Amino acid sequence: MPDDSLPNECLETKSCPTSGAAGQQDVLRLAEVDSGAVERLLRRYGLTMETGCYPEIPGSYWGDEEAGLIGNRLYARADTPVHSILHEACHYICMPAGRRENLHTDAGGDYDEENAVCYLQIVLADELAFMGRRRMLADMDRWGYSFRLGSAGAWFEQDAEDARNRLIEAGILKPSGGLAAAPVSALKA
Repeated sequence: MPDDSLPNECLETKSCPTSGAAGQQDVLRLAEVDSGAVERLLRRYGLTMETGCYPEIPGSYWGDEEAGLIGNRLYARADTPVHSILHEACHYICMPAGRRENLHTDAGGDYDEENAVCYLQIVLADELAFMGRRRMLADMDRWGYSFRLGSAGAWFEQDAEDARNRLIEAGILKPSGGLAAAPVSALKA
């Protein structure tokens, strides 16, 4: 069911630019979901989502239909995958405040932070009724996220303890693995 809160012209493929890759991967996209639920989730962490019919999405590191970050604004189009929106949001959530101040396109961070970002995007997927953990894991695999155990699910269940612990230490997750009650500033550098 298309999302009525996006501008109508953005839901029409003829008037909203999309990449050639759109539709090649069977992943959930913003136009197919309740964008208001996504916006509410992002606001809990100090992010504002800007949607539009951008020929090139502002702040997108990867280009095409991938979400972009500039400061506390996350940019997306109707064809932006939900996994991309949550991944970029998790970069913002996990980065130190000093990096947030100058954030434009490249979220930076190291290997351990990237793992924490991937872990958190899987956990946050459960906050969206239309997404959930299983769909997030499947979409990450379809899109080509690479994990040494061969799949996002295997990594999450068997090899992500360091990422989980990092998020717990930062106060983003509870020791039980659920989200902390109040948003936190970020992981320590």
